[in-house]
Amino acid sequence: MPSSTTLLITSPPAGLLADVARQRPSWNLLPLSDQPPQQVPAGKVWGFVDWLCPTMSGLELCRRLREAEATRHAHLTMVLEEPNQEARRRALLAGADDYLVGPLDAVRLLERIDSLGDKDAPARVQLVHGAITIDPAAHQVRILGKPVPMRPNEFRLLVHFMEHPDQVFSRAALIDRLGKDEEALDERTVDVWVGRLRRSLTAHGVPDPLRTVRSLGYVLDSVES
Repeated sequence: MPSSTTLLITSPPAGLLADVARQRPSWNLLPLSDQPPQQVPAGKVWGFVDWLCPTMSGLELCRRLREAEATRHAHLTMVLEEPNQEARRRALLAGADDYLVGPLDAVRLLERIDSLGDKDAPARVQLVHGAITIDPAAHQVRILGKPVPMRPNEFRLLVHFMEHPDQVFSRAALIDRLGKDEEALDERTVDVWVGRLRRSLTAHGVPDPLRTVRSLGYVLDSVES
């Protein structure tokens, strides 16, 4: 049976891949070089990218992974060298979905994947907002009937907003919904996630459905009948 999960990781510390393999024997574990894989990896793809890679910056590699067909929809985590707010911001702008401060070990890696996997648990109904339809079980967004690729953070945000229309959510509440560490996360990064979501939607022909409420957060207004 093909592996349902692929793990891509740059410069893994000694023994890390062996430790993960013992605990997740069905996973496909691949060291990540300065070039994305040529073929689409099996199943759900998780990438862990060091801030500094052997031949380039992690930011550049993250951009390459996000642009490549094989890894465009992977969940990418940037492994930072220190808890620096500017580094976090740059990681998200480069295309990372998430970040953590190294060094990386098997326990932290698997805890991060398991916690985010729980947040992606499939729902049993479709969500509809005007021309936007979400099938949470299939992890698919459609606009005017056409599939729209979306990164994990933006997908979870859109699901959350569509499940709770006309409710204003603070940045802290949205961080909690996405399973992030509020103490280690600059709330301004929520603006980056919302900006990405808005661009994904408007680029496919629908008006921006999100409204910014000054000093409070964001809300998805119901569609007028």
